[in-house]
Amino acid sequence: MRKIAIVGSGQAGLLAAHALVKTGYDVTLYSDRTPEQWLNESKPTGTAARFDMALAFERELGLAFWEDAAPRGEGAHLTACPAPGNRLLTLAGRLERPFMAIDLRLQSHRWMLELEARGGKVVIEAVTIPRLEEIAAENDLTVVAAGRADLCRLFERDAARSPHADAQRNVVMMCVTGPKLGFDGVPLLPVKFNLFAGIGEAFWVPYHHKDAGPSWNCLFEAIPGGPLDRFQGAKSGEEILAIAKDLVKELIPWDHDWFKTAELSDKHGWQNGRVVPAVRKPVGRLPSGRIVTPLGDTAMSLDPIGGQGANSGNKMARNLVECIVAHGERPFDAGWMTRTFERFYARHGGPTDRFNNLLLAGAPAGVSHLLFAQYGSDGRADNQSRQQALANAFVNNFNDPAQLTPVVEDVGRVRAFIRQKTGKPWPVALAAGGVGVGIAQVRQRLGLPPRHPAAPAHAVGALA
Repeated sequence: MRKIAIVGSGQAGLLAAHALVKTGYDVTLYSDRTPEQWLNESKPTGTAARFDMALAFERELGLAFWEDAAPRGEGAHLTACPAPGNRLLTLAGRLERPFMAIDLRLQSHRWMLELEARGGKVVIEAVTIPRLEEIAAENDLTVVAAGRADLCRLFERDAARSPHADAQRNVVMMCVTGPKLGFDGVPLLPVKFNLFAGIGEAFWVPYHHKDAGPSWNCLFEAIPGGPLDRFQGAKSGEEILAIAKDLVKELIPWDHDWFKTAELSDKHGWQNGRVVPAVRKPVGRLPSGRIVTPLGDTAMSLDPIGGQGANSGNKMARNLVECIVAHGERPFDAGWMTRTFERFYARHGGPTDRFNNLLLAGAPAGVSHLLFAQYGSDGRADNQSRQQALANAFVNNFNDPAQLTPVVEDVGRVRAFIRQKTGKPWPVALAAGGVGVGIAQVRQRLGLPPRHPAAPAHAVGALA
C-alpha cells in the first residue's frame, strides 16, 4: 500500500484524502486545527459555491451530507450598471442543475471526522518546512493543499499564466441572516450579481451556514480606490456589516429593502482581504532536494469574482487522484507532477483562469455582446426562448468554463454563437438588446467613447 501525505484540511485536500482512502491508499492528512476548531473558532475561508460538475465528485465519495438541508441555487441574476444607480440591463439565466454553497467550517469538521472513520489518519499540527522534509521522506507522495499560506511559497509563480502581479479587487465577505431567500420579481433562487463598470461588484449567494442553516453569503469586490472600496481598516464583522448596509442603500438601492435586515450569522463569519490571482508551477523543491506537489489554492489562486475557487479545487483533486491511480507503482517524480497538472490545466484550469480574468476585466467585447443580445426580444414566445438560451448558456459556463469561455474570448465566435442561438444576425440581436435606445446613447451609458464617424451604422457590435 503506497503512502500519501496531504498537508491541509480545506476542501481540496480533504476530497483528495477521501478519494485516495476509498481507492486503497495509506493516507495521512495534516491539519493545523482540530475539527472542533474548524467548527467553532475559525473564519470561513471562502464562500465555496459549487456547481454540479464539482458537486458530483462529493456525491461519488459519499460526502454530500447537506443535500436536503442546503438551499439550491437555480441560476444567476445579473444587473449591469455603467454607473451607480443606473441599471442599464439585467440578465437572468437558469442552470441545468442547481449549485450549493456549504459553510466550509461545517464541511471540514464533518469530513475530517469521516476520514478517520473510513480509515484515513489525521494529524493535528502546523507543518513547517523542516517538518515537511520529514513528511516527504516518509511518504511516496506529499501533496500541499495549504491554501495561500506560507507553504505556498515553495511553488514558483508561473509568469506566463499569471498576468496579474497584484490583487485586482479588495474583497469583503460576510455570512448574514435576515434577508429572505429570494428576490421579488425573480422566478428562481439565484446568486445575484450587481456589476458596476470601473468600480467593482457586489453579489449575494444562497448559503448553508453552520449554525443558521439556509442564509446568505454576501461579497463586495471593490476596485481599489473606487466608491465600493470603503472597507479598508474595518476590524470587526459589525463594522463590515454597517459599511455594507450604507453601500447598498447608496449604490444598490434596489436591494436596500432586501438587505436592511441583515445580521451576522456568527461572530467569525466575515473576511476582509485580497487575492492575487496566480498559477503556480506544480513541483516544489525542499532544501533537501525532495519534491512535493500543490493542490487547490496552493496550485492556482483565483479571485472570488467567478465563484471558481472551490470548483477548481474539486476538479483538481479528482484529476490528481485519477493520475495517482493510473501511475501504479512508479515513482511520483517531477515529470509526473508536471504531466498531472498539465492534464488538469488543459481540461479545466486554463478555461477557468481565463474566464475569471475576463470577469475581472469588466465587460470585454465578447461578454458585452452576450449581455446585449440576450436582452432584446420582440415579445414573441419563440424569440423570448431564444434570448433566454443565451442567458442560460452564459450562466452554465460557471459550471464548466470550458463550454463558453473560448467563445467569449473571440468576438467573431461570439457573433456566430449569437446568430446560432437567436436566429438573428448579430447586429440585429445586439440592436434589439439596446431596448429602444440608440447606439450613441448605449455607448454613453456604458461610459464608452462615441463611435468613430467612419464606422458602419451597425457598429453596436463594437460596444466594448
